[in-house]
Amino acid sequence: MTTQLLQSGQLQRLDIHMAQTMIFPPQTQVEPVTELLHGVTITDPYRWLEDQDSPVTRNWLEEQTNYTRAYLNSVQGRDRIRERVSQLFDVDVISEPWKAGNRYFFVRRVRGEEQPVLMMREGSSATEVCLVDPNERAEGTGAAIGILGISDNGQFLAYCVRQGGDDAYGVEFVDVDQRRILPDRLPYGYCTGLVFSPTNAGFFYSHLLVGADRSRRRSVRFHEFGTDFEKDSEVFSVEGSERFQLHLFSISNGRILGYLVSWLRNSPCCDFYIHEISKNKPPTLIANKIEGRFCPIGVGDPLIVLTDWQAPNFRILALEPTNPEESNWRELIPETNHQIHGCAVAGGQIFVCYVENCNAQVEIFDRNGAKCGVLPCPEGGTVQLLPRSIESDTLFCQFTSFSQPPEILAYRTGTGTSEVWAKSLVPFDPSSIEVRRVAYSSKDGTEIPMYLIWRKGRVGCGATPAFLTGYGGFGASITPRFAVYATVLIELGFTVAIANLRGGAEFGRKWHEAGKRHNRQNAIDDFIAAAEWLLAKKYTTPEKLAIGGGSNAGLLVAAAMTQRPELFRAVLCQGPLLDMLRYHKFDLADLWIDEYGSADIPEDFPHLNAYSPYHNVKTGTAYPATMLISGDADQRCNPMHARKMAARLQAATSARHPILLDYRSRWGHSPAQSLTERIEALTDKLAFVCNELEVEI
Repeated sequence: MTTQLLQSGQLQRLDIHMAQTMIFPPQTQVEPVTELLHGVTITDPYRWLEDQDSPVTRNWLEEQTNYTRAYLNSVQGRDRIRERVSQLFDVDVISEPWKAGNRYFFVRRVRGEEQPVLMMREGSSATEVCLVDPNERAEGTGAAIGILGISDNGQFLAYCVRQGGDDAYGVEFVDVDQRRILPDRLPYGYCTGLVFSPTNAGFFYSHLLVGADRSRRRSVRFHEFGTDFEKDSEVFSVEGSERFQLHLFSISNGRILGYLVSWLRNSPCCDFYIHEISKNKPPTLIANKIEGRFCPIGVGDPLIVLTDWQAPNFRILALEPTNPEESNWRELIPETNHQIHGCAVAGGQIFVCYVENCNAQVEIFDRNGAKCGVLPCPEGGTVQLLPRSIESDTLFCQFTSFSQPPEILAYRTGTGTSEVWAKSLVPFDPSSIEVRRVAYSSKDGTEIPMYLIWRKGRVGCGATPAFLTGYGGFGASITPRFAVYATVLIELGFTVAIANLRGGAEFGRKWHEAGKRHNRQNAIDDFIAAAEWLLAKKYTTPEKLAIGGGSNAGLLVAAAMTQRPELFRAVLCQGPLLDMLRYHKFDLADLWIDEYGSADIPEDFPHLNAYSPYHNVKTGTAYPATMLISGDADQRCNPMHARKMAARLQAATSARHPILLDYRSRWGHSPAQSLTERIEALTDKLAFVCNELEVEI
């Protein structure tokens, strides 16, 4: 037996794996904080780790990082994983373009570059001009840029500049005609609307600085190019004692402004104002405390609005900017059984994206709401529409599927023809994978659909490794998309399973509501049932099953792991919410109260307390190997969640499986990391999963 192992190299691998799992994690000091919430005693042993900048926390993070790096750097085959990840990531990538006049603007990253650059193409010319290159900046490879807005004639362009994964960013401007970056700059913050004036003398903007009080006062101001920002005039403001957001929209090419005030109550509602700036009129309130979402598509006349007001699956209304009273609103496209997931306007036509049976399709309507066609797109994938604030004769959209890397399609409204505008030449054979659609019963009998993807021609079950993921929140529909992580796992022999859990909107508003707030446990039950189905059907075994997800899906996999640890061998938990009793007290997370509820609300508390992963870790339980991933820059899911959970799991688990914290100061929630950082981060995640499931690389 020993000779056979030595000959196969398995004994060496076994010794390394045992050495990794026997390394003890750093000790974490326990400083219990006990409080009474709605009559229930809650003890938090690691509250001190919420202080991100304290020397004690930083020292603890350094020890955790050393422990994690020692593990990851010793994984056999890590270099081979990195090589394949690099091949798939390091390809030419181009964004959906904006068309203004005869100019096309887009961001492109060419092979070998760390960050995309801002490019322009004139008309049908193949010549491309670089307008902004963040790779040449003093900030180094951490600066990422993206287009925020363009003047109607294409002379001025606003773009964001962010560091690492920070949600906040600065806003800069380029004079395209003169090919120069202007000295005017909005400092780091959150821009919720920017509209160039019709004369291009300046721009209107709504911008909240980092650290500013989000619950008191917001405003829209006008800035004239070349002047001091302190002299900017205020054209609109709103105040309130409750949480709200202010968004700015362009209507009729900037001659009219739209102000959307979203009140973030338990049941969200909004106000909408029309402001005829050119006529020097005061803003007119035309929608007062409308329940639900109200999303203006600020192109042309009439104004197109996507809303779920009195229509849970959304409908499209038409508003006349010069006669905007509610009594004059017209329903252009009524609600259907399938939820609307996107809307765009081009060439006088309205493009509406629906998700039916977890696949996306786009229907075309005229300005009177009459259906006039279907957007020609490949089947079995995801179509993404990005509404633009500039009227154009061309609609650009992105298509992708499990086997199709993203490509940009251009639909010419004048001819009704579609063509590929750009595509990434990923070194991958689309015919090499097989996709199967299955369904299984959740705990309460609800039928849940799930995708299974594996390498075509692969034979094997039971001992085959599998990776299960899902989302189940915020009404997000999980439809077929190409993913580098899934591609590598499939090539390594994994079955990749993606469950369409309740909490999403694959089947409309009711599907979302069934996994939202007090019903959150349904989404967790759906995910656990997916794992049980994979095991019962002998696709894999508990020793070969890994789960993973980020953000809301990080909460999902952590909740599943704390409720049914025996089902899984490895867990990847990235950028998660985990302390559900305190999540809303940090950064931007109070925006998620409508989705999750708040422990401050008596009716919400028992539901949150029942599934909050941090509060449901039990000492002496054998937990699966877990890698928690976070960083200082995450302002949506504060990194205190990952820090506290790592400490709690390390102290509680009775298993010898590692509990790792992969923590990077520059890591945040926004996908803005450099190419090298993305490659290294994904390599670590895949190395961890393969090592714990003992997959030969």
